[in-house]
Amino acid sequence: MPHNRLILLADDSADDRFLLRRTFTKAGVLNPIREITSGSDVIAYLNGAGAYEDRASDPFPSILLLALHMRGVHGFGVLDWIRKEIPSRGLLVVVLSRLDEVKNVNRAYSLGANSFLTKPGTEAELEGLIGSFRDYWLLRNRPPEHKGSKSVQ
Repeated sequence: MPHNRLILLADDSADDRFLLRRTFTKAGVLNPIREITSGSDVIAYLNGAGAYEDRASDPFPSILLLALHMRGVHGFGVLDWIRKEIPSRGLLVVVLSRLDEVKNVNRAYSLGANSFLTKPGTEAELEGLIGSFRDYWLLRNRPPEHKGSKSVQ
């Protein structure tokens, strides 16, 4: 399993972040995880701005787990910014939402999301979701290669 691929977890719910971290650990996902709690901080992190300008300590992520409903810039605002500012960086964007309304799913994909997952209601469902995420996105999916590197880190 490619353990070096940084996961950026963007969710303003401390409870959801805790459950996701714990479930990643239970599923054997050893990738480094950075947590961000607002859409504006996600943009700053991805842009390498402000508190996140040192790429040695805050490297560009391979995967962004993005909650739609966050304070500050909404998840759709983050997706729109990503599409306009960093469309070719090879960032995998997985949207997480409690609501799987068709309009939200369609809008997320139209703004460039790679996947849309509904946050499950039980711990067992969350474990199944994270297991599927691990198996597909971390074990089977191959990220794009960029000139001068073997994969996006």
